[in-house]
Amino acid sequence: MKIGYDAKRAFTNTSGLGNYSRFVISGMMTHFPQDQYALFTPRQNDLFKAFFPSVAATQTIQPSGIGKRFSSLWRTFGLRAALPRHGVQVYHGLSNELPYGLDRSRTKLVVTIHDLIFLRFPELYPTIDRYIYRKKFKDACDAAHQIIAISEQTAQDLEEFFGVGREKVQVVYQDCDPVFQQISGKEAQNAVRQKHGLPEQFILCVGTLERRKNQLHLLKGWHAAGTPIPLVFIGRKTEYYKEMQAFIQQHSLEKKVLFLPYIPFQELPIIYQLATLFVYPSIFEGFGIPIVEALNSGVPVITSTGSCFSEAGGPATRYVSPAHADALAQAILEVLSSPDLQKQMVKQGLDHAQTFRPQVTIPALHQVYEQVLLQ
Repeated sequence: MKIGYDAKRAFTNTSGLGNYSRFVISGMMTHFPQDQYALFTPRQNDLFKAFFPSVAATQTIQPSGIGKRFSSLWRTFGLRAALPRHGVQVYHGLSNELPYGLDRSRTKLVVTIHDLIFLRFPELYPTIDRYIYRKKFKDACDAAHQIIAISEQTAQDLEEFFGVGREKVQVVYQDCDPVFQQISGKEAQNAVRQKHGLPEQFILCVGTLERRKNQLHLLKGWHAAGTPIPLVFIGRKTEYYKEMQAFIQQHSLEKKVLFLPYIPFQELPIIYQLATLFVYPSIFEGFGIPIVEALNSGVPVITSTGSCFSEAGGPATRYVSPAHADALAQAILEVLSSPDLQKQMVKQGLDHAQTFRPQVTIPALHQVYEQVLLQ
């Protein structure tokens, strides 16, 4: 079988969609080296030149001629001829979209839909963005022979918002980067702790500082808990950060709350491992990869009820309403006050993290490719 991938984000994106794309491509080549692979990307980034193994027959295909000047058009409309020319039997759009004009009788189409947050929380997105996302996502779902949802929550949203029948959707989870499964040595941990001024104990929260991620709720719950353990945030700041700062100043918490700047990716797993507790107070996610990163790092996790959080967190994670600060305060105190509970949560969390390993998820995805070839 020859499999083609929309590999733009795999080669260029350092965040969620890039991580997912690299996870799928590298995992597929590792577990199914007998297949052939074609990676379609308008450009490459030196940072991700070697993210996939050399065990499989692989082509990296970039635009030529006028396609170089109009690479976005090449990616959207220029693959109609390129896919059959390169003998692609199954093409997988890894980030919510498929090229237009593809011949469905010659190439079987799979698309991964990560979330429909822009429809569930439209007030968080500009009107033009919602229009573009809705058209791209809906058109991809209509064109695809099979849709991959990264959680049961996303599968439900596809049915609710797009009317997609469940028979067309397969839930296949994703894992975090393998670097989070590698426990760092004391020397590396001490260097990162010193570099970023991290205290001996701290509560960690990772994610863009925005209203949907709900970090102000965490500030309120943590403050209500009255714990002396400081709070550390890692994430890009938006206007929402000003509301967090106002709360911090109002309660004179400046010395107990730390906002870290850009963190080199190789240091992020070490910071997770140094944390005493990980809290993810988000209101809604497509999956919640930071939860999986924390589980793999051996950190107890508290997150929200609802959405997909129980899928990512499993039975050991503590779940609290994202609207009740007092309940969050109680959960924080419960976990911090019991070393035995922390050990239990860490052990069960590591067990649950096995659910997302590529040896589980990649064969499930490959089976989808085999099934669409028969359609």
